[in-house]
Amino acid sequence: MSNQKNNTMTALAGVTVGHASDMSGGTGVSVILFDKPAMGAADISGMATSTRQTDSLDMMHPGTQIHAICFAGGSALGLNAAAGVSSYLEEKGIGLDLGVAKLPVVPTSVIYDLSFMDPQARPTPEMAYEACLGASSDPVGQGCVGVGTGATSGKLRGMVNATKSGIGSSLVNGSSGIKMGSIVVANPFGDILGENGAIVAGAREGKSFINSFQAIAAGETRSRFGSPSNTTLCLLVTDAYLDKIVAMQVARMAGHGLSKHISPFNTPFDGDMVFCLSIGEKQTDPLHLGVIAARAATDALLNAVRNARGMGGIPAAGDL
Repeated sequence: MSNQKNNTMTALAGVTVGHASDMSGGTGVSVILFDKPAMGAADISGMATSTRQTDSLDMMHPGTQIHAICFAGGSALGLNAAAGVSSYLEEKGIGLDLGVAKLPVVPTSVIYDLSFMDPQARPTPEMAYEACLGASSDPVGQGCVGVGTGATSGKLRGMVNATKSGIGSSLVNGSSGIKMGSIVVANPFGDILGENGAIVAGAREGKSFINSFQAIAAGETRSRFGSPSNTTLCLLVTDAYLDKIVAMQVARMAGHGLSKHISPFNTPFDGDMVFCLSIGEKQTDPLHLGVIAARAATDALLNAVRNARGMGGIPAAGDL
């Protein structure tokens, strides 16, 4: 398929994406692979994060090579899936050259989906390996696939009153030919708001949204949340050149973009993270990159909602 018709992250040259889904268990894994090592940073704003090998994205870490990103369901139990990505890359001879071995660098983060369908379902290394084998430059699969299989939004009144969401992707064309791609896994505790500020997916009472922000402001709480973790994950990839410092600022600006469309955002029950990676050498203004990153993140978030379908007894926006 021509990249001219591709408005997702894989329109960026050298980026491929693959999914593996457990539809009966309600979980999955998504993998983003790079032809050449990427460099960047991560803004970890959530309090309930669960990660593996994200150290290379830290400002003080000397690492500048990222070979893949892995997003999985299963909460911390899903982190093991990343081993499948590492195995795939090692077989291909891809990784940081240590002289005696090649070490794949695969920052990984997970969402909590254990209360969606089968609490015993786990994304496995075999599933992640399968996702690598199937990774392509075709438009990114969106909705209830890969890590988006178990994603939901609006948990104030429990999973039974949530709305099904998923994974979304987008591409924004900036000035001077710059491209900014985004992938968002929409699994927030809060509601998701559309462009006009109206709720498009969130906590429900029947087929009506209840507005979690207003309900919490009025004093509604939950004494038992079932899990301290929900999580919205965002990956930004650009063909502009970014060092770690600029990448961090761009990630933060994208996070502020998401905060306008997730309400409430960054709760104590979310493990929100925004990754920002550079795979190119084009020069541009960091402020411009931050603005188009916020646009790309928002578009991907809303695409995750638009492409979701009802699963496991939980309706999607299209069902309401």
